Amino acid sequence: MAESAAQRSEEPTARRLQKARDEGRVARSADLPAAAVTIVSVIMLGLSGAWFVSGITALFKGALSVDRKALTTPEAMLFESAAQLLAGLGYAMPVMLVTLVVAFVSSTVTGGFLFSARAAMPHFDKLNPVAGLKRMFGSRALIELGKAMLKFTLVGGVLVSVLLSHKEELAMLGRMGLEPALAATGKLLIDAALWLTLALLLIAAIDVPLQRYQFTRSMRMTKQEIRDEMKEAEVSPEVRGRIKARQREIAMAKMMRRVKDADVIITNPEHFAVALSYDPTVDAPPMLVAKGIDHLAQRIREEGAQHGVVVFEAAPLARALYFTTEVEHPVPEELYFAVAQVIAYVYSLSDVRPGQAQVLRPVPRVPRSMWFDAQGQRQGEQGVAA
Repeated sequence: MAESAAQRSEEPTARRLQKARDEGRVARSADLPAAAVTIVSVIMLGLSGAWFVSGITALFKGALSVDRKALTTPEAMLFESAAQLLAGLGYAMPVMLVTLVVAFVSSTVTGGFLFSARAAMPHFDKLNPVAGLKRMFGSRALIELGKAMLKFTLVGGVLVSVLLSHKEELAMLGRMGLEPALAATGKLLIDAALWLTLALLLIAAIDVPLQRYQFTRSMRMTKQEIRDEMKEAEVSPEVRGRIKARQREIAMAKMMRRVKDADVIITNPEHFAVALSYDPTVDAPPMLVAKGIDHLAQRIREEGAQHGVVVFEAAPLARALYFTTEVEHPVPEELYFAVAQVIAYVYSLSDVRPGQAQVLRPVPRVPRSMWFDAQGQRQGEQGVAA
């Protein structure tokens, strides 16, 4: 059963509007192009009226002054008619071209430029007589009927008013010569077109917002339609899984590239590995640039070995750093002292000269609050020594 208008209380979504646009359904006002074309035509006739009237007058004179030989020669008569037709097109062509452009541009004001192949396809559902009756006697049909009556009243009223106000000039046309009669007729037409334009402008000013309102109202959705659209727009679990997997791969590759910049890799020694980087010229704590367990920890150790990064075994410190620090984050303040011991030892290795005594390996002490087991559970008071 069709949804009632009351149930369609939600504003249309961008997806619904785009779908309607793809189908060729947008807000369109037929009265706006009519008003625009009439306005431009009146302006052009007003600006070029003298040239246009004189040209048309000469054209009429030429058409009425036919050579006697042309009347008896079919070929000459055909040539003369073609010449008169081309001359008439020469006067009408500028107005026709400009009004064509204006009609195209003004028709895109309400709904924008749109070309839809779907709209050009035949829709056999429109042949349904029941649907046709609904369109004929629906609310939209009543609105269109009211608009048609309004347009007829305005246009008819304007034309009657113009004719009544110029009835004396109309009565004098038959007594005038050709040129004065054409000039008076042109002035009368311009005057009528001017008032007709004002009437069409009023109609367009009413029709444009009305068309937009009707289109938006027809696009309204029910709450259920919005929920269904949101479900359709949701990415499937398989696609989400592939996206997350790809994101993990990118993050992993970036992390492995950072291992070569590390100063030390602290290990468990087998299950955990964390790589730290420290810049003594910057007033900042060491940064954790990579971490991993099991297979990833092995990859970090191998990557570090390829770039000569020192590996330091300290199980509690490795676990504490792994479970408390994210990649590209500084080490926690509670581990400053233990990490400083390790980094100082690593830097001292590079300063050892041949014949010097071997630098003693420190035993970094991890605070009791930072003691973790292999599953990431805090061990509290169970131990402190590395």
